[in-house]
Amino acid sequence: MTDKLGDLSTMGARVRLRPVTPEDEETLLKIYASTREEEMRLATGWTDEQKEMFLRWQLQMQRSDYEGRFPQADYQLILFDGEPAGRLWVARTAEQIRLLDIAILPEFQNRKIGTYLLRKLIEESEATATPLRHMIYKLNTEARRFYERLGFRLKEDEHMYLLMERHPEEHATSRNADG
Repeated sequence: MTDKLGDLSTMGARVRLRPVTPEDEETLLKIYASTREEEMRLATGWTDEQKEMFLRWQLQMQRSDYEGRFPQADYQLILFDGEPAGRLWVARTAEQIRLLDIAILPEFQNRKIGTYLLRKLIEESEATATPLRHMIYKLNTEARRFYERLGFRLKEDEHMYLLMERHPEEHATSRNADG
């Protein structure tokens, strides 16, 4: 599979998903903490133990929020060559496929893992004619550009977050023209 973001044809053999288990809690904390490293560097008055407690609490609050709003969501660990590389949380309803969260550990970034997984969700969206949606932080302009390159468009501006959406119907004409 080749697209604007590069050749992804070999990723299927290297990237696997498996359901999160209770034994994954420390791995999930490590993944979550990696998404908050910059903020934690600014918390200079906190001990390492306080930072860890805060991150555990934030991770639990995030998960509780997602479980409350999307009780049937899939919580999966991303494996790259068998090693934990990130997390992928997706909710599926009749109205949408909602990418709740995707996070890749820094040591696995820039290997097209996220692009590959997003392409798989796009394929699912197109096969089921269901919009694919994802909420991003408004100030994360790099993420916005990434999702826009994949065909996502702004659906709603919700204060600090943007709801991005990719409609399969909008891309059917270009797919059919490509052959």
